Amino acid sequence: MVKTDVCIIGAGPVGLFAIFELGLLKLRCHLVDYLPQVGGQLSEIYPKKPIYDIPGFPDILAGELVDNLMKQAEPFKPSFTLGERLESIERLEDGTFELETNEGSKIFSKVVVIAGGLGCFAPRKPELENLSHFEGKGVAYMILDPEKYRDKKVVIAGGGDSALDWTIFLANVASELTLVHRRTSFRGALDSVEKVKDLVAQGKVNLHLNSNINELHGDQKLEGISIIDKDKNINKIDTDYFIPLFGLSPKLGPIANWGLNIDKNAIEVDVKDYSTNVEGIYAIGDINTYPGKLKLILCGFHEAALMAQGAYKYIYPDAKLNLKYTTVNGVQAF
Repeated sequence: MVKTDVCIIGAGPVGLFAIFELGLLKLRCHLVDYLPQVGGQLSEIYPKKPIYDIPGFPDILAGELVDNLMKQAEPFKPSFTLGERLESIERLEDGTFELETNEGSKIFSKVVVIAGGLGCFAPRKPELENLSHFEGKGVAYMILDPEKYRDKKVVIAGGGDSALDWTIFLANVASELTLVHRRTSFRGALDSVEKVKDLVAQGKVNLHLNSNINELHGDQKLEGISIIDKDKNINKIDTDYFIPLFGLSPKLGPIANWGLNIDKNAIEVDVKDYSTNVEGIYAIGDINTYPGKLKLILCGFHEAALMAQGAYKYIYPDAKLNLKYTTVNGVQAF
């Protein structure tokens, strides 16, 4: 059980910056994210791609921006629940909130801030007839604990950064590792592609290009897969795990059932402080909507600053809040 001033749903860049803005006002934060690491899309989809519209940085890699935001938040000692999805929210008699994840973790908070980017990310799944039968029994869409795959036979499918990075990492963990990609070229970073090719040359990775998975085999658990290439040749191999890493698609998820005003899969907010129609719940970043909305990280940072002021006034309605510049007061850590 976690008790906090503010529960932030979503550990993407806007959620991470909100820790800093709320911390300046002495409000403690706990963040919940369905992904197993902080950074949201920046970490999961394009960590090595440059971003050019962050003020003060002519260009910065997405992963570096996440690292910087974590360093900026560090003085305020945020806590995290990662790899779990917020399922329910209930207002208690004293006006605070009780939130519960899909794994049963409970968070008690005075204020809730939804910073879920485009919502809850769901994995894109390959179209295989018996895929759902093996989910949790050999098929996984995220790697939450790499040690689970130690000395196991593993097949990864995909051609993006996530597939390449996990192939590189698991090459020295799995007993046998196979990477299957439907094309001959990869979408991921060139450096990662070269590393995978080196691993193939060393015999640590089996690579199947121009190929797709077309069948899963097993009874109570996954025991093998069939790979079909562009010439319709089928190759059956034994495996303990199949991990398709085809990216994530945004869905609003359980938030859609929380009584919030929703417009086209986005949460309507008051731009005065980015509060929602439910008192005590705020929404910042790509998940909200208002006239003139721009889905840019820098706009989310602005929203986080105003939200923090609003959240403070909600928690302490009788307190006088004066804007204090960090150039004058610095950063007072917890």
